[in-house]
Amino acid sequence: MTQVRPSEQMRDLGVVQRGAPVLAEPALAFDLPAERQAAEQAIEQLFSAMERIGRVHPFAKGMGLAAPQIAIGRAAAVVQPPESATPPIVLLNPRITDRSSDEDEQYEGCLSFFDVRGLAPRPLQITVETMTLEGQLMTTTYERGLARLVHHEIDHLYGLLYTARMRTGVAPIPVEEYRQTGRAWAYDQ
Repeated sequence: MTQVRPSEQMRDLGVVQRGAPVLAEPALAFDLPAERQAAEQAIEQLFSAMERIGRVHPFAKGMGLAAPQIAIGRAAAVVQPPESATPPIVLLNPRITDRSSDEDEQYEGCLSFFDVRGLAPRPLQITVETMTLEGQLMTTTYERGLARLVHHEIDHLYGLLYTARMRTGVAPIPVEEYRQTGRAWAYDQ
């Protein structure tokens, strides 16, 4: 019996894989509220893809998906915090406006190359400006694990993968080697 690699499984679920041009290009911002319908469609497609992915792979640390990962070159992403009772975070035209100087380094994975995990430093707190469908600006501060998830997805919208954040000389490790080595991300102080 042939084992299906995690990245092949994600590709089969509609996730664009590393090397695709859409993952390396900055996503196009929405003109809101004029492009509200296009933004709603992108969000709907993101939720649909997350539902498909969530049926085959559990995400104990939460999960995020950016529009470029499903071949939509627009500035939209969705983050589902690990607490299932917590509502998902919708990010439209997000921009990090502030970040703490305090960082931690944790293993991250990416649905667009799910065979490996890599140690990526991230700020422990970020402030994000995003837009509503009505075109209003909203500012939210995220901390710890949630800051990591949100930052990771925002990076996708700028054409960056977490490997761009890794320290020089540190390489991703195979997922088989990673299992049981990662620490749980802190969501509280």
